[in-house]
Amino acid sequence: MRITHALVQLAVALMAAPDDRHWGYELSKQAGVGPGAMYPRLAKMLEEGWIEDGWQTTEEASGHPPRRYYTLTSKGKAELGALLVKAEQDRRFRSLNLGFA
Repeated sequence: MRITHALVQLAVALMAAPDDRHWGYELSKQAGVGPGAMYPRLAKMLEEGWIEDGWQTTEEASGHPPRRYYTLTSKGKAELGALLVKAEQDRRFRSLNLGFA
């Protein structure tokens, strides 16, 4: 997968809580990436086996339509961790101010 600013920002947001469920809207806000850039990358991550998706149960949704969530797989944690290491060493991503050394 091509390393872009949107992908790095999404990786940072996912890896901030690698064992949690991630909801699309909240993930978009946390990563600072719009839906038009985020959802194609999530689809690619699903295809690559980096994430899995699911839907809230009716009980969890409590009155609103069930929301789709994403969780990192073991492969995804390894791949996104490696991607972030590469991004730390790439000066293109320094402007993201993501705490890189």
